[in-house]
Amino acid sequence: MEKINAVITGVGGYVPDYVLTNEEIARTVDTSDEWIMSRIGVKERRILVEEGLGTSYMARKAAKELMQKTKSNPDDIDLVIVATTTPDYHFPSVASILCDKLGLKNAFAFDMQAACSGFLYALETAASLIASGRHKKIIVVGADKMSSMVNYEDRATCPIFGDGAGAIMIEPTTEEYGVLDSHLRTDGKGLPFLHMKAGGSVCPPSYFSVDNKMHYIYQEGRTVFKYAVSYMCDSTAEIAKRNNLTKENIAYVVPHQANLRIISAIAHRLELPLENVMVNIEKYGNSSAATLPLCLWDYEKKLKKGDNLILTAFGAGFTWGAVYVKWGYTSNQ
Repeated sequence: MEKINAVITGVGGYVPDYVLTNEEIARTVDTSDEWIMSRIGVKERRILVEEGLGTSYMARKAAKELMQKTKSNPDDIDLVIVATTTPDYHFPSVASILCDKLGLKNAFAFDMQAACSGFLYALETAASLIASGRHKKIIVVGADKMSSMVNYEDRATCPIFGDGAGAIMIEPTTEEYGVLDSHLRTDGKGLPFLHMKAGGSVCPPSYFSVDNKMHYIYQEGRTVFKYAVSYMCDSTAEIAKRNNLTKENIAYVVPHQANLRIISAIAHRLELPLENVMVNIEKYGNSSAATLPLCLWDYEKKLKKGDNLILTAFGAGFTWGAVYVKWGYTSNQ
């Protein structure tokens, strides 16, 4: 029996129209364009400002574009996985909302929560289900409305995050393309350093939690930065070593867009020039689970069949890892 690999056959994306610039943020908190650019590398970020719209709206936009580009029949989709930390509701899932909005009648669907590593985990999950032979056409979405949990009075975190969604189609192939290797880890050390204090079952919403602004991102930036650099670099290097990937044959590293200094450190570890690293943090900021698919969306026209990619991410938990993908098509769009 021939081995089945899981190959990416298309990419879709969506970012909101509203652009939040560093200059606008500097009018609210004590910061500047120079400070933000030098420490994070973000020039602007997209924000979903329309009332009543959540993560599912952006996910639907990205998935709809994906289905149009791949000329997919809704009846052929058999699974939807949405990686998100900002679902519309505690329940039902964003993925279930997508099934309704996209007219998917033959799919099951679920959300995956691994913070900024969510898309990477969902990609590996989808690839394993394709490789099992039981699934033929899977949509994987990374989508987050980070503005919904950002305190725009906190100068340490409000410049970092933006909103957006990216989606990919995963299908089977017997060729040597697609998701070929992964190195994914979770250690649980990260709880004290990156979390939201209230809103879950430990500390349900209350007047006290709202009054004390406990429903926003809490981050100890220096500690998170240290672990992110170490873990993302180590995972990327491990994947490269196991698959004989070097600066000569890596087309792109696709890193989570958390901080330009982290991205530069990964490139340095692999001795790769920055032109071989996908970077769009300057215009989108950190959109959590959406950063990796949005990079693929932005760079799709530059990718050729057979290109070697290493995707890597780090998120709350701590969660982290890297995935080796051999790109499966040359875009003609």
